[in-house]
Amino acid sequence: MRLTLTLACSMALLAPAAFADPITVNDGTHEITLPDTPTRVVALEFSFVDALASVAVSPVGVADDNDITRLPQAIRDITGPWTSVGLRGQPSIEDIAALSPDLIIADLDRHAAAYDALSAIAPTLLLPSRGEDYADSLKSARLIGEAVGKTPQMDARLTQHAAIMQDYATQMQALVTPGTTVIFGAAREDSLSLHGPDSYDGSVLAALGLTVPAIRDGGDAYEFASIEQLLALDPDYLLVGHYRRPSIIDQWSSAPLWNVLKAAQVEGHVVSVDSNVWARNRGIMAAERIADDALHILQGTFAEVE
Repeated sequence: MRLTLTLACSMALLAPAAFADPITVNDGTHEITLPDTPTRVVALEFSFVDALASVAVSPVGVADDNDITRLPQAIRDITGPWTSVGLRGQPSIEDIAALSPDLIIADLDRHAAAYDALSAIAPTLLLPSRGEDYADSLKSARLIGEAVGKTPQMDARLTQHAAIMQDYATQMQALVTPGTTVIFGAAREDSLSLHGPDSYDGSVLAALGLTVPAIRDGGDAYEFASIEQLLALDPDYLLVGHYRRPSIIDQWSSAPLWNVLKAAQVEGHVVSVDSNVWARNRGIMAAERIADDALHILQGTFAEVE
């Protein structure tokens, strides 16, 4: 009788863990139901890894472009190692399947065409990442927190994040005059892509109270620009993420027109920043890093990225 009672009590204690409530999440295009809290998550964009790290969840697989250094060290310190599943633009379906995931987080822009193949492997969230702005990235983070059974933790992290960003904004407003313009551009050997107020990093800067000029009326969030177009915008601060060096900015900086640029006339107003943080990564931790960089740039204490 005592053995039967003990066994019954043991089973009762185990039951909640063995039969957890399913999790249902609607990503805006599909509704998925996870039978239990996922433990093997594959993330196909950097912003999704940011969201997972923000609630201390380690993915088993990441589309990391075969280069883990494209994700900030702070994120890697939290998640630990993962298995690469290839490029964000074209992740390997075979490598994803080999990891036996119980949740895949895919990008609406990049991976919609592969949704059926992905969802045949595991329940798949299809969320905006590439092309999303700051507000949308926080919405995606909240959905990811829900999907991994960390809603309270994500809500707490987002509350903390809002306070952190407000503190940065307050400090910045004391350093600049109203209307001070700041713009970020990603530079390659032969092109400069300027990021307007509707881009991810542009919307982060705008949320901090800085003025980010539109590249052109009715234009896209990201626009390629000539040196003449850059001069027409004439920002007070030009922040550049160099994908490769020497970049087109390195070429322009030795041209006569460059010295007409307002930012080029003031030391510390044309600044090289980390292109991975500013252009490739999005999310809670990325926004805080952008805010920290921007504050130090305005303070004149930023250590430029070579």
